[in-house]
This record gives sequence, C-alpha cells and structure tokens, in this order.
Amino acid sequence: MSSIREQELNWQSGMAKNITFIVTKDCQLACKYCYLVGKNVKERMSWETAKEFIDFVLSHEEDFREESVVWDFIGGEPFLEIALIDKICDYLKLRMFELNHHWFNSYRFSFSTNGINYHTPEVQNFIKKNREHLSIGITIDGTEKKHDLNRVWKQAQPDENGIIHPSERGSYKDVVKNIPLWLSQFPDAGTKVTISSADIPYITESVLHLYSLGIHQVNINVVFENVWQEGDDKLFEEQLMQLADAIIDGGYYQDYACSFFSEHIGKPLDPERDNQNWCGAGRMLSVDAAGNLYPCTRFAQYSLRDKKALVIGNIKDGINQNLLRPFLTLDRTTQSPQKCLECEVASGCAWCQGENYDAAQTNTIYQRATAICLMHKARVRANNYYWNKLYRKLELEDLREEYEKNKRDVKPEIC
Repeated sequence: MSSIREQELNWQSGMAKNITFIVTKDCQLACKYCYLVGKNVKERMSWETAKEFIDFVLSHEEDFREESVVWDFIGGEPFLEIALIDKICDYLKLRMFELNHHWFNSYRFSFSTNGINYHTPEVQNFIKKNREHLSIGITIDGTEKKHDLNRVWKQAQPDENGIIHPSERGSYKDVVKNIPLWLSQFPDAGTKVTISSADIPYITESVLHLYSLGIHQVNINVVFENVWQEGDDKLFEEQLMQLADAIIDGGYYQDYACSFFSEHIGKPLDPERDNQNWCGAGRMLSVDAAGNLYPCTRFAQYSLRDKKALVIGNIKDGINQNLLRPFLTLDRTTQSPQKCLECEVASGCAWCQGENYDAAQTNTIYQRATAICLMHKARVRANNYYWNKLYRKLELEDLREEYEKNKRDVKPEIC
C-alpha cells in the first residue's frame, strides 16, 4: 500500500477527535451479521438536535483540544439522510470559520455507506461540494455469492415496532454498479469486508474479486460476536493460506493490500509498549436522535443485544465526567484475562469495547470478550505463512536480478 493511501486511510490518526452523528437508525438492508440489532424507521435525527449538538461541541473548544476532527456520519445508512447531512456540514463549516475554531480547515467528513444511494444527484452534489474534506467507504463483501449471503434487503414493511427484518433478496447488483463512480472520485479508497461463520469458504475468491473491481485496499475482519462454530478456525486458516498463495503468486502484493496480512501481529506483548486500549471508546463522542451522548456508537441501545444503553450525557447538560472517567482508565491490562496477557501471539488480537460490555456477565466495561481467540490464532498462522513465502520470493528475485546483472557485466574473453 502506498504511503499516500495509508495517509488517506489513517488521516490524522491519533490526533483527530472522532465525533459521530447517528443520523438515522433506518437502512435499506438488514445484513444478517450486523451488530445494529435495533435498527428501525422511527429514530431519525432532527435539524434542531444536530444544531444544538454542534453548538455544544464548538462552544467548548477548551474541552476538545485535539488538533483535528473527524465528523463521522452513520446509520443505519447515513445517505438516507443526505439533506440533513448537507445542512449539518454547511453549518459546521460556517461556525468553525466564524469562531476561528482550531478545527477550521483541519477536519474530515467521514462515511461508511452500503453504496446503494451513492449515484443519486443529492449524494453526488454533496460530494462535489465537499470533495477535499471527504472520506467515503462503500461496503461490498466480495463476490455476488458472498455479498448476498448476508447483505440482503429488508422486508418491504417493518413490523409494528418499526423493526427491520431481513428478506432473502441480495444487494450485490445494487451496490456494484456504483463502484466505478466511487473509485473514479476516491481512487485510493478501501472497502470493509466482514466475515462470519457462514461465509468463511468464500474469503479467497471474494478478496480477488474486489481486486478485480479496482479496489486496492481490502479492510477485512471477523465479527467479534460469539458466532463461531467448531472447525471454523481451521477452515479460516485454509482460506487465508489459499489467499496468501493467490496474492503472492499472482503478484497482487505489489499494488494491492489485504488487512488480514500484517507484519506486526502474532508476537508476544511488550508490557511497556502494548498496554493501550484497542479502540477509542471514551475518547470519541457520539450523539443520537434524542440528543443523548455516548462514548462510542456501540453503546447506543440499537447496538446492544443484552445490555442497557450506556449514556454519558446529553446535548443540554453536556458530558458527565464521572460517567466518562472509567473509559479513560481502560487499557489492555484492566480488561484482559491473564491468558490473553501471556499469549505468545497476542499482538494484533483485537476487541470491541461495546461487545465487551454487551457480552460481559455484569454491567462492566472491564471484561474482555474473547470469542475470536481461535480465529486470531488461525490468522497468525496464515500470516506467518504469507510473510515467509513473500520474503522467500523477494529474496529469490533479488538473487536472480543480481545473477542477470553479473552475467551482463561479464566481458567475453578474447582468444
């Protein structure tokens, strides 16, 4: 992956405040692996709520000292509320300018979208207006078979509670038609692929298919929820090794990337360097349609299966620092079982703070969920295979080049 693309994907990483508007809990799709278990058509953000939240944040500049900001918009599907988003972004730009705010001209508008409405005039006009400050990722899961296994349309009518239920009609054709337009506007953009138990057999062909569409960066991860079946880790390892062979033998590694393969995973922990929290929960800020504030969108009620929402304030009263404080103490040690701290391949093993809370035996954020343990270990084994094979290939190519160079430099003897 080029350094330019890396900078695009990790814009101001570690320096930017991430602030999220949950503009709607509605979506055209009802993806079977979606952690948003409470999506519905009723909870949509009003302009009045959005404006009050913006005024609260920008008027407390001393509390948000990060040098940059990512204004993030999610749903459901955020582009269902493109008119509201357009109004929000216009107001943000105006107010940051009027206040001479330190975030003016050091901001991003960020979106993860299912891509279905991407081509519409409303979305395209918004992109044209804000192009220099936009990051947009379209989620496409791979081949049509893999994508349509999970990413299906919702039923035509929600139930009496407004809850969305899945149909069996896949969305691949509705998304893939917009990929060329997206890549023409954001050529270095990456897509996000999710793996659950049912679609492990399609990993290799799906990553290669995304490459064939012109997507150079495939960000891919397994779900954190406890959905894994016996033997999934073995099948997962086999698929990743097949993918490693395909990427290396096909030369894709030169211009394409897949986040499953990283030189920085699968090592023992360094106690001094590796004790940070995995995610930014508590250092991020989210707001929903009711004006409630969360340390991360994953703590809103529609994201939780078994727990009550964990609210840290609201747009009228601000942030309750006593409720926020526990999140600021989170690190690897405070929430990991001893086996995780002593694991020989612990580096790179991820967790989701919201899933930790949802899966915990009590209402705690200090109990790490470990459902992906075997999947991480399988990834490490395949990752080691990938880098060993790639380095052997590069070493042989270097030797071959040196041999060819030496052969050219040898002058023929004159008899």
